[in-house]
Amino acid sequence: MFETLTPRAAVAVGLLAVIPTVVFGVTRSGLGGLIATVNVVLIFAALYVAMSPLEGPARTAAHDTSA
Repeated sequence: MFETLTPRAAVAVGLLAVIPTVVFGVTRSGLGGLIATVNVVLIFAALYVAMSPLEGPARTAAHDTSA
C-alpha cells in the first residue's frame, strides 16, 4: 500500500498534519503548538528524504572490486 506512495503525496499529507498542530498552538498552548509543529516538520522532512529516489549508483568503478 505505501510502496506506491509518491513523495508528492507525502508532501500533501505532511502539510495536512501541520494544520492540527497550528490549531493546538493557537487555541491551547502557544509554545506547545510551536514544538508540536516543529516535530511534525522534522518527521515530514525525514520521511521525504527517506522516500526520495537515489540519484546514482551506490558504487563507482573505482571502488568495485568484483572485476
